Parts: sequence; structure tokens; C-alpha cells
Amino acid sequence: MNDFDLVIRNARCATAADVFEADIGVCDGRIVALGTGLGTGREEIDADGRWVTPGGVDGHCHLDQPTTDGSRMADDFLTGTRSAACGGTTTILPFACQMKGQSLRAAVEDYHRRAEGKAAVDYAFHLIVSDPTPEVLGVELPELIREGYTSFKIYMTYDDLKLSDREIIDVLAVAREHGAMVMVHAENADCIAWLTERLLAKGHTAPRYHAQSRPMLVEREATHRAIAYAELVDVPILIVHVSGREAVEQLHWAHGHGLRVYAETCPQYLFLTAEDLGISDDDGHGAKCICSPPPRDQANQQVVWDGLESGVFQVFSSDHAPFNFDGPEGKFTAGSGASFEKIPNGIPGLETRLALLFSHGVETGRLSVQQFVALTATNVAKMYGLYPQKGSIAIGADADLVIWETGLSRTIANANLHHAVDYTPYEGMPVSAWPGMTLSRGEVVWRNGTYLGAPGRGRFLPCGLPEPARPKTRPNGGGA
Repeated sequence: MNDFDLVIRNARCATAADVFEADIGVCDGRIVALGTGLGTGREEIDADGRWVTPGGVDGHCHLDQPTTDGSRMADDFLTGTRSAACGGTTTILPFACQMKGQSLRAAVEDYHRRAEGKAAVDYAFHLIVSDPTPEVLGVELPELIREGYTSFKIYMTYDDLKLSDREIIDVLAVAREHGAMVMVHAENADCIAWLTERLLAKGHTAPRYHAQSRPMLVEREATHRAIAYAELVDVPILIVHVSGREAVEQLHWAHGHGLRVYAETCPQYLFLTAEDLGISDDDGHGAKCICSPPPRDQANQQVVWDGLESGVFQVFSSDHAPFNFDGPEGKFTAGSGASFEKIPNGIPGLETRLALLFSHGVETGRLSVQQFVALTATNVAKMYGLYPQKGSIAIGADADLVIWETGLSRTIANANLHHAVDYTPYEGMPVSAWPGMTLSRGEVVWRNGTYLGAPGRGRFLPCGLPEPARPKTRPNGGGA
């Protein structure tokens, strides 16, 4: 009789804290034993001394999210989670987006319908709060937090999503009272609108002008304002997709003043620059890299790398927002000659996130493997109330694991990816590592180039109250 459902032997395990050699015993989808010389498994995998890390947790990705401009995301929960599994990500947190005039409860119910029977890996939902009515703030949001939707995103830009300053403060107050984590997209909408009007008046409509409409100062100002509101309400926040030096300086200020302000960055700020938006007015392919905030320059790439190494950033997410380049519902839903402000924002990156960071971070010595695990799995699970079920190699945790192939010499090609998007902005970039095997709750869903997952096997995960969202306790023993 077998002792385990699965034994992974000779694993070189890496967690956010440790590196150790072990066999991993799995029963009923969970890790039940770590040691040497474990008993037999019904199934056995020899890791052969390769790195084994927790399955990736992508805390910021967009799948099948409704839009208001006629565009449609190329990835739904079927193709998006397939892509995740093939890139080593075993848990995703996309967004149930409230449209203005819609109840938050209705947005959540709609998103569950979109996910039902499709997901191949486990998933939870963030909320997007775009219409914080008294009913939403007083009833729906507290109820949804209690039901396991313990993180939500608010926007300081985009006309169909942005909140006023007073609305931001009101949402932060609800988060503080009920223990939820607030994610903030920090860019100053009025500055962007003013710059955009002037660029368009001069005929500057090409994709490359997107970067000029959103210089670093609009991110810096909004980051400063978001931090000030968090300080006012006395609640932790997480600033998402930080792009460079000026926002990082605001984060340093907040940390120097003892504030619980967390930060996320993404692959586009390490591997793309503003030049990828196009170097001439007739370079329509720059639309492939339109995202907000936009990529900056090589000097700011180094600032972001430094922030990953020094701990300025706690989370490394894909911000996967999959719009096709070709077709009427993609980047040019407003027409082939659409000006930059009418091109849907976002780039794909769910499948390539881990390989890019492992290859150019761990393999080059910029990051330790423990830092990699923290940024891509452990911290993310903690930030959004999924730890210790997700994000670690530990007794009782879900057996979500990645067995890595390293020392490779290959380049990223969209033809080899598994999303439904017709391009990748990372086409041709070298990688020296890629997941050789991905396990979700002990089940192999990706092995040596073959996808083995099945639609509907992924489970919805209600989230606990995240400890990082808890306000600081004051020295007198009272609350913050």
C-alpha cells in the first residue's frame, strides 16, 4: 500500500525563507510530509536536484473583464488559466469589476458566471469599486468582505472607473473598519487629460505619445496623494504597477515615516521602455505596449530592479490585460488610425512573468531564489489572505509546485505561448529558465511542454482577512 498519493523526490526546495533538500509527500492535494527517504507514492516524480518553488500566485491579472469602449479581452478563464499553468502560476486573482450604476454584488455574481466551469487553476477575486454609493459602502462591501472578497482596487484615472478624492477616503475607511486590503492605481487623471488635449491639438496621435501624456510626475503626484489619504485614515494600502523613480521616492518617504504602504511592480517596467511604444508616428505596432503607467527608460528599469532587491516592492505581478493587436475588438476597436487615448490599455504577461524574473533575476544573481519566491508567491498570498494555503512549501499547504528547468538557451515566442492573445510584448527576449513541470494541488497540469490541465478543475478561493491590511498597533496598546 502506498504511503502518499504523490512523492516528489530529490527536490531542491526554495521558500521565501529557506533552501533545503527534501522529498515532498502529497495526499489529497496537500503537502503532508517533507523529509528524506519518504515512503512510496502512488505516483512518483524525480526532481533530480532541480529547483522546486511554490506555484506562482499572480495577484494582478485581468480576464474576461467587461469594458465600456467596445473592446473585448482575448483571454477568458479557460485560456487565461491555461496560460497561467504553462508558466508556473497556480493561483490567480483577477477582478470583478463594478460598472458605474451597477451594484457590487451584481458584478461579483456576473464574474462567477464568467469563471464557472472554465478555470484550470485556483482563483480568487479582487473587487473593483467604481461607484461607491451609500449602499455599496454601508452594506455590500462589508458583506462581501465577510464572504471572502477581502481586497479591492480603486482608480485615480480612467473616466469610467476613477473615484473622487472624497470617495477614495470613504472606501479606505470601510477597508480599515473591516480589515480589507486596498489596491490603488495612482495616476492624476486631470493632468493626463490636460496633456492629452494638447498633444491631440498638435496632431500627436500615434501610440508613442501615450508615454508623453503620462509622464512620471502624474504617477508621483497621485502616489503622494494616495499615501496622504492612507495616512489620514490610518490604513495600509498597496500601490500597484509602480513604474519608476519618482513614485519610488514617494514610497521611500512613506516607509521612512513608518506607514504601511506596500508596492507592486510588473515585468513591463523591467523589460520594456517608452521606445517600445514606437519611435515614429507611423509605428502602429507601438499599440502592443500601451499600458498605464507606461514603460519608462533604462535608468528607471534599474530603479525598479533595485527596488525588488531592497524590499521597496513586496509583490511582482503580471498585470495581464489581454487585448489582441488585430481584429475589431482589440487594440484598434476605435479604428485602425485611432489616436493613442482610444487604444485599450494593457499587455499580456501571465505566462511569461515567472520565467522572465527567474531568468533575469535569480539566474543572473540580481535576486536570491528566496526573494523570487517571496515576490511571486508568498508575499502575494499573504497580501490577499490566501497564506498559508497558497504561497509556500509547508506541511498543510496546497501542493502547488513548480519544478524548474534552468540553464536553457531560448527566446520567448508568442507561437509557443498558451494565451489567446495574438502577440507578446516580450517576443524574442532570452530566457534561461522555464517551468518544466507545474503541479496544482498535486496534479500535474504542465509537463515538459505539454499542457495537461482540464477546464473546471480550478477552485474558487474565499480569502481571509490579510494580516498586512491590519493597521499598526500603537505603543499604548490601543488601536491605531
